[in-house]
Amino acid sequence: MKTNKISTKIKLLGALFIVLMAMIIFTTVYLNDRNKKDALIMNIVGKERMLTQKISKNIFYLYYTKKTNFSELNSASDEFIKNLDSLKNGNKLIGISPVPNDKIGQQVYKVEILWKEFFHNIEEFKKLQLKNDESSLKLLASIVETVYNTNNNLLQEVDNLVSMYTVYTENKTILIKNFQYIAAFLIIILIVYSFIQLKSIEENANKFLEFSKKIANESNEQLTPISIDVNEKEILDVTDTFNCFINKINSAMNDSAVAMQHSQNASSKLEEITDEFDKVLDELENSSDVNRAINKSEDIIIQSTEDLINSTKKLQELRNELNNLVIGRKTKI
Repeated sequence: MKTNKISTKIKLLGALFIVLMAMIIFTTVYLNDRNKKDALIMNIVGKERMLTQKISKNIFYLYYTKKTNFSELNSASDEFIKNLDSLKNGNKLIGISPVPNDKIGQQVYKVEILWKEFFHNIEEFKKLQLKNDESSLKLLASIVETVYNTNNNLLQEVDNLVSMYTVYTENKTILIKNFQYIAAFLIIILIVYSFIQLKSIEENANKFLEFSKKIANESNEQLTPISIDVNEKEILDVTDTFNCFINKINSAMNDSAVAMQHSQNASSKLEEITDEFDKVLDELENSSDVNRAINKSEDIIIQSTEDLINSTKKLQELRNELNNLVIGRKTKI
């Protein structure tokens, strides 16, 4: 089974959370900045539409009033040219980028072609407006008619350019917002996953507590090792260490019990031998040599019996110490 460190999971979740939050913040800042620039571009494109109408109206006004003040006409024409160049090539001063795609670039090119023809008619109008001869007046009337016709075409293409920029801006905004939604959804998933992991850690901790209480309440001498099905390395290490301690205690208690049993068996055998020697003593009590040998043997047997009894007591004390160790371990848990 593949194991993972809890610390690694926490670090990974934290890193992903930070990255996603940073991306959301970055896209939000970027979206706000682009909205400002897109609003500026839309304002320029809309102004181009307004300038074409303004230029045409000014030409009609000058034509019918016979006036020759071209300052407003020149100002509107210069502004149209400047704005068209900003849309086409960008303007670093106000933070406008060049045309964003080929489709809009082609539309700007169409507007530029129509504008050149329209601007040529404006220049011809200004020249003829200053003349009063009959041929010039006829040409002037023709120029005004041409301005009227080309203005409609130019106005239509500028309207198309406005629509393209509107669609482009909306699609880009939708794309960025969708990315934000996805990032927010991933953050929610991370939060849920983190909650599940924390819940799992809490459940494993509760299992340790329940197992500790179970050990404290057990009346039998044998301790049952804990069994937890997890894949977190830290919890597995704690479980293995805990079970190793339990196994060592069980092994020591088993060895103590076996040694005590052997000691008791040996004591029983010695008692039987002592009884046999008592019988022999009764039969041979008149022989002084035999009595001395038997007394010496009896002393040896008694000494051995006392040694075995002392060993039994020491083993019993060892067992009591092990029991106290287990009880103390249960109390700490």
